[in-house]
Amino acid sequence: MIAYKERTDTQLVDLLKSGDHAAFTEIYKRFSGLLYSYAFKLTGDTDTAKDLVQELFISLWDKREKTELLTSLSSYLYSAVRYKFLKLIAHQKIKSAYAERFLNILEQGSWAIDHYITDKELAAEVEKLVSSLPKKQARIFALSRLEYRSHEEIAQEMELSEKTVKNIMSQAVKNLRLKIGTFLMLILVILFPEIFL
Repeated sequence: MIAYKERTDTQLVDLLKSGDHAAFTEIYKRFSGLLYSYAFKLTGDTDTAKDLVQELFISLWDKREKTELLTSLSSYLYSAVRYKFLKLIAHQKIKSAYAERFLNILEQGSWAIDHYITDKELAAEVEKLVSSLPKKQARIFALSRLEYRSHEEIAQEMELSEKTVKNIMSQAVKNLRLKIGTFLMLILVILFPEIFL
């Protein structure tokens, strides 16, 4: 029997498609170091490079039965790393744009939920995000940003000073900033599901 390290790339791919884990391991040994070096040249970051290569091999195993090579295995793998890198860049640009927009809305206090958010699923996530704040912060934030009440009106309704309302609102915004990473990911998944397929 031929040792796996002596098999050609094409033979390894054929074995991989049949679910041969040893063939997958050999492909990993043969290419992971080279792919990591390539990913590092693209990203300039060791952790990101490792993540790209890891994701590539997870995807290779998960989709092994559907893998069809139109070129050599090495070309296929290098192209896959490049594709994942470009996808990562696209994600970062979108995330950055949404982060800036969302934070600006929070700061300006003109959060018109019907205008900025039309998806029911996303609206539910916004509600969940706000309700995750401490009770008083959530109530004041909702009154201010969702019902458009002034600090004076909120202070009267909740029997607080305007200064207290302002301070609580400021703390609510800070707390939401800490949660915004998860929120933005939900925005991307809902609005751009094809990116995550």
